[in-house]
Amino acid sequence: MFRRVPGFVAAVALTAACQTSAPPAAPPAAATAPPVFPAGRLVDLSHTYDRSTVFWPTADTFRLETVADGVTPGGYYYAANNFFSSEHGGTHLDAPVHFAQGAQSVEQIPLDRLVGAAYVVDVTDRATANADHQVTVEDLARTEAAQGPIPRDAIVLLRTGFSTRWPDAARYLGTALRGEPGARALHFPGLHPDAAAWLVANRTIKAIGIDTASIDFGQSTAFESHRTLYAKNIPAFENLTGLEALPLTGAWIVALPMKIGGGSGAPLRAMAIVP
Repeated sequence: MFRRVPGFVAAVALTAACQTSAPPAAPPAAATAPPVFPAGRLVDLSHTYDRSTVFWPTADTFRLETVADGVTPGGYYYAANNFFSSEHGGTHLDAPVHFAQGAQSVEQIPLDRLVGAAYVVDVTDRATANADHQVTVEDLARTEAAQGPIPRDAIVLLRTGFSTRWPDAARYLGTALRGEPGARALHFPGLHPDAAAWLVANRTIKAIGIDTASIDFGQSTAFESHRTLYAKNIPAFENLTGLEALPLTGAWIVALPMKIGGGSGAPLRAMAIVP
């Protein structure tokens, strides 16, 4: 049974009127939107580490030691390994301290240096004709004339085409010899010291990469390009692969090394995002 309560109807009517006439509450302030991860096709720029991985002739090679591989007494499968590797072999990062005393070691490199817009300098034709080709200032000027200037904070990638020779050391390094004889017999393209000096003086880049075993060409004995770049804390990515799949501009690079404390280099998993 419903019993009328004095004032109840009026109160309900007043409440209803307020609900229908009052403007809606303002939505809460929107939080700052996080950066949008670039969309596109992912391209793996790293070689696999295994027994075929190419290393500098004087460096220890990669080894994978099986610790466990099978069904345990508990009835479940379990696998584990130990691995052994030099810092500088396979697709890897060169930290600036590798050739510049007091410069950044691997774990000190800021993350934002390892992510950025790619700018490809393609010297495949010249490197194919001459395994000792060094990317010159003229090569850089010719590229900029065609593609526009290297943008500020770009990651410059030197494409020589040599990654297609991997893992044949004789073709990739110019020799299959090991030890000091192998080091003296190296023949592969790199960056000319004058071009390294020009980049440091005229462009602001985050990092540089190449699809050969070294930023300096194989016959270098003074490693001047390393020294020039690393003195400015510009790291390098060496033994990259897949650069032929990238546009000359427009891709994004993410290159994350193993975070080795005090490391002069580290294995690198690098990828490109191609719009």
